[in-house]
Order: sequence, then C-alpha cells, then structure tokens
Amino acid sequence: MIAPTTGTGWVDPVAALSLEALYDGDTAIAAAQYSYLPSGVQFIADTDRTRASGRALVTAVVAWWKTLPEEERPRLLLYGESLGVVAGEAAFSDLSDVLESVDGVRWVGPPNSSRLWRDLVTRRDPGIREADPVYSAGLTVRFAQERDEMESFIGDGAWGDHRILYILYILYVQHSSDPVVWWSPRLVRDQPDWLRERAGADRSSAMHWMPCITFFQVSADLPRAVNVPHGHGHHYGTEILDGLAPVSHSDSFTAERVVQACHELDLALTGQPEDDRRPVARGGEENGAGRARHPMPRDDSLG
Repeated sequence: MIAPTTGTGWVDPVAALSLEALYDGDTAIAAAQYSYLPSGVQFIADTDRTRASGRALVTAVVAWWKTLPEEERPRLLLYGESLGVVAGEAAFSDLSDVLESVDGVRWVGPPNSSRLWRDLVTRRDPGIREADPVYSAGLTVRFAQERDEMESFIGDGAWGDHRILYILYILYVQHSSDPVVWWSPRLVRDQPDWLRERAGADRSSAMHWMPCITFFQVSADLPRAVNVPHGHGHHYGTEILDGLAPVSHSDSFTAERVVQACHELDLALTGQPEDDRRPVARGGEENGAGRARHPMPRDDSLG
C-alpha cells in the first residue's frame, strides 16, 4: 500500500494495522516524510511540497510495480488521510489515470482543495446533494459517510474492477461535520451548495450562510476538528478498516471477515502508545449506541 503522509511522515497506525489485519500481515507500506511542520501548518504554508512529495512517491512505486510480471504483482492500494489525500491525488492527471495505475484507493477526509475530489463532487449526478455525492451512478467511485454504507459495498457486483472510496464526514450537512472537508476561502463571498441544501443530523438548521461570518465560523472549527467523538468532525479511526475491505478486490473480505479483522485490530492496538489506541471491537465492549470506545486521534491528522 502507498500511503502519502501528512507532512512529518505520520501514517495513522489504525490504517497500518487495519491493512495487516485484513491481509494477515502479508503487507508492505510505502510512505515518506517531506516536512517538519505539523500538517495544519503545512496545509497553510506549502501544499506545493505536499503535492510534489506525493507525486514522487506514488510515481516511483507504481513504476517499480509495473516492472513485475503481471501474474506475480501484489495488489497495489493507495491510502491517504487529510493532507495525504492532496499528496496522493497529485500523482494523477485525472480519474482514468488513477484507474490505470493502482488496484484500489481509500481516501479519508479530503480537504476542500483536493483537486480530483472537488472535480468529482462538482460533476456529481444530477439532483444529488453536494454533501452526499454520487458520481456516475457509483460505477468506479463511491462516497461513504457511515460504516453501514461501506459494509453494503462489500461483495457488490455492480462495482467496477477499479474502486475509489472517499470517506466524507462533512461539517453541518447530513451525515457529517468535518470542517477540513468544507473549509474554503470561497466561503467569504460565495454560498456553497451544502449550505443551500436541507440540513442533516450533524448540522443545525439554524445555520445559514453569511458573507465573511461563515468563513470565520468554519475556520474556528478547524483547530478542534479532531477533538470530537468518533464518527464526527475529522475523527475517522474506525472506518478505515471498513473502507479498505471493499476497495481490496478480494472475495474473502466478507462482512464476517471484516468483523474478525476488527477484533484483531482491537487486540493489536492494545500494544500501541495510548494516543494511537482507537478500539474498534464490535458486538463486544461497546457504548450504548453500539459503537466501541474511541479515544481522540493524534492531532497530526488535521489538515
């Protein structure tokens, strides 16, 4: 798996352990540090370096992978979280380029400046909300906001051979509340579609777009975007494994296998530093809402 990082070389340990749990440890991850700046600062200061690093990493690995005999090539996946999405997308000119280069993609919490993501959302199917997009009837690209959606993708024969999955937790709009996804300088003077649309569970219907004010309101949410319960804001921990399974092109990744992998991941996380532990057990030690206990993620995942 190729995993462009957030800047300091940080790769979410839940992502790494999720991959190992699904493939029984028969995995390798390529990542590279390109900055000493925290990801939030890097996002503001120099995204050109982010894109250059992602392009170099992905291009090099894909070029090496294509030199292998086709029947001996390992499955090649691409993963990115937050600023890692910006880095990963930079390696490709368009959607067809992605489909020709890797076997599957799992992008989490794409910033609003993510070029390919923005293009797909803008060209979403007619009549579909910006906060819950559908592109080309979900043939090769799908957007998910909840675990149940990702579980429904497993074994879906209607999905093409190449699969790209963005996990969107979108601020204020139905299903999500991630300011990283929806923050944009355009909020200063332009009303976005997601604030014209019907408000969902995560956004108060009392919120309306106001020139300048909405921009500062969303900006103020950015530093605290990860300091929220799991399933909201920029806190994605447990959906990582759920999203890797449907993009991995393996018939063995049934719903039952994913549940088993989640328990294996939970055990693996007990040996990790406290800041990196995000239990994902199902059907066992859960909160009343049927979700596992989830400590807060590392703040380097912001941006």
